[in-house]
Amino acid sequence: MPTRMTATLPLPPTPTSPPMPARPPMPALPSRPPGPQLERGPLSRARRLAGDPRHYQIVVLASLLAYGLLRLDLEVRAGQALAMAAAALLTQLGCTRLTQLARQARDARQARDVRQARDARQGGAPPRFDPRSACISALSLCLLLRTDRLWLAVTAAVLAIAGKFFLRVGGKHLWNPTNFGLVVTMTASRGQVWVSPGQWGSAALFGFLVLCLGGLVVNRAARADVTWAFLAAYGSILLGRAWWLGQPPAIPLHQVASGAFLIFTFFMISDPKTTPDSRAGRILFAVLVAAGAAWAQFALYRPTGLLLSLACLAPLVPLLDRLLPGATYRWPRPALLPPERSLA
Repeated sequence: MPTRMTATLPLPPTPTSPPMPARPPMPALPSRPPGPQLERGPLSRARRLAGDPRHYQIVVLASLLAYGLLRLDLEVRAGQALAMAAAALLTQLGCTRLTQLARQARDARQARDVRQARDARQGGAPPRFDPRSACISALSLCLLLRTDRLWLAVTAAVLAIAGKFFLRVGGKHLWNPTNFGLVVTMTASRGQVWVSPGQWGSAALFGFLVLCLGGLVVNRAARADVTWAFLAAYGSILLGRAWWLGQPPAIPLHQVASGAFLIFTFFMISDPKTTPDSRAGRILFAVLVAAGAAWAQFALYRPTGLLLSLACLAPLVPLLDRLLPGATYRWPRPALLPPERSLA
């Protein structure tokens, strides 16, 4: 039987879709540089504490006060010292809170709607409670201020802390807190408040001097130039006066051998928040304070000439900042903390 031959017809080509173009690779996102990491451990914690000169000042003043209460006759009662410290810390806390509320209320009034008001309350960095500067002021008042009235001692502490919150120009408080509290209470009390000369004996005085000088070296204080300029200017005035009057050099040395003079020189006039921003301005300010102190002490016969001179010349700091501008000092703070508006 014959075999039927079948022809196989070729199938039409299947239409194929054109190949999809290759998708270009996504550009790599730039890697974010790692932020500062806070070191752990006791050594790193000690390094951070040593970076702020206020910690060293608190240790020195607290040690001196404890030594004076236990071994020396500082004419200050422990109850009065605790009352001044508590008043200073509570005033710092209350004024910080009032400043926060006032800033939030001001930002809310300036906001146009509810969302902006919420963002205004949440944004920014309100001032945080910082007890360190209040502790320094309280300890300095305990060492210097003398009074038989407890309420006057507490008033001096309250005025010292409140003054730096409410008496400000250009973001800086005008007066050193301790200087302001002492001068105001001495002037208003009519002799019921006075300043201890700080005659603590040669051993305690020498040890305190070593600690003060060590603080300048260890902390590399940004305002050490004020201290050295004041010492040079005031020392030159005392030596020149002694030479003019024919007095031996022991007399001017005795005039500066007091704890009150050391506290004024290393803790009060060198306050970085109340001194001019530029180095030239700080040196000029130190010379003016030294000249004013000498005039008040030797021409007006006021034993508190140092405090009076600093209080009277402190309002010149904003003018010096305008004439001789410089970078405003800010206290150091550890990494990874939000920016703060310090009022210390």
